[in-house]
Amino acid sequence: MLLVSLPAAVEQRLSELAKSRGLSESELARELIEASIEDLDDIEMAVERLKYRQSALTSQEAHKALGLDD
Repeated sequence: MLLVSLPAAVEQRLSELAKSRGLSESELARELIEASIEDLDDIEMAVERLKYRQSALTSQEAHKALGLDD
């Protein structure tokens, strides 16, 4: 179990959003945390891929690499 203290304005917004979606505050908070974790994982993966990124190809190089230069 996790206990999180939120500023009053954030707690109020969470309550409003949960109510408008027919969820409890806990359910919405859980969904938001899970989505944020997935986003952070995606960002981490993208950053790792950028570390090993090759330079961009010109259109001529891309055509040649794809065997399209006739």
